[in-house]
Amino acid sequence: MPSGLIIIADTSVLINFLRIDRMDLIGAHSSAFMATEHVGSKVSDSYPDQQARYRAALDAGFVTEERVDDPAEVELFLKLRRQPRLGTGECSAISVAMNRGHALAVDDNRAINHALQEAGLAKRHLRIVRTQDILADLVRAGVLSISAADAILADWAINHRFRTRISSIRDIV
Repeated sequence: MPSGLIIIADTSVLINFLRIDRMDLIGAHSSAFMATEHVGSKVSDSYPDQQARYRAALDAGFVTEERVDDPAEVELFLKLRRQPRLGTGECSAISVAMNRGHALAVDDNRAINHALQEAGLAKRHLRIVRTQDILADLVRAGVLSISAADAILADWAINHRFRTRISSIRDIV
């Protein structure tokens, strides 16, 4: 049921849903989600317990994975890699999102904006979608209730060291 909007996911956002075994929520979102091979590799390399969940999400079509081989994306990637704040997954996700005009799912948007400024790319438009925005979209679409979304926020905060600045999804819905 993708809406036409494509969201390029950074590792951090995928890991949030992988940790709670809810990649089905990514699949239920109205936008299509894509990860770069760099992001997929980081999920696989850094989080072996979540590798099977990621592969299952790929198999189910909840997320697709693509190579960064377009020359414009490679050029952006290399420019961003010169910035010490960003890893290869972040650089590849930003490059693809910027080059293709897609949104970027990432939670550390201040670091991304700072790195873009340092790389001389601050004037280029990049729509940022945070993990909490994905939950809010799912509530608006009727996929999740506010209480279910809040339970997920609480689980992340208590069990997975991921906190948002909101206390309830109600604050942004």
